[in-house]
Amino acid sequence: MPDTTPDLPALPVTFRPGRTRAVLTVLAVLTFAAITAVGMLLDGLGIGERLSFALTALLLAGVLFLLARPRVTADETGVTVVNLTTKRRLAWAEIIRVNLRQGDPWAFLDLSDGTSLPALGIQPGIAKQRAIQDARALRALVEARSAAADETPRG
Repeated sequence: MPDTTPDLPALPVTFRPGRTRAVLTVLAVLTFAAITAVGMLLDGLGIGERLSFALTALLLAGVLFLLARPRVTADETGVTVVNLTTKRRLAWAEIIRVNLRQGDPWAFLDLSDGTSLPALGIQPGIAKQRAIQDARALRALVEARSAAADETPRG
């Protein structure tokens, strides 16, 4: 039976949905360009109306960039989870388990306080296999760091 335990990635490591992020970034740029161009090319619009087209395009592009923001960064001291509008720093000891079950839209971190934190930086959307690999790598890091913390003598 082959060993499915992933090698531990070198720290620091950042997990993010690369393809999804690329698609959203391209869409943001194209959306901004298209709506702004339409606003500038329409005859009979005043400066305020043209400006409202550009501001609407900027707002829509901003939303798409916001959707491209999620990431999970692991370093020697813990994990930083950046979701759409929030950022949370966790010590390794706070993370009990990393879950990415079939049908889940993204990974979840089970925390020592009994709550679960969504980690949108690991999402199967466009690249399912990559998300599974990332979740396994983060799970292996959590297990390794938890084992290391258990072996550390307490004063």
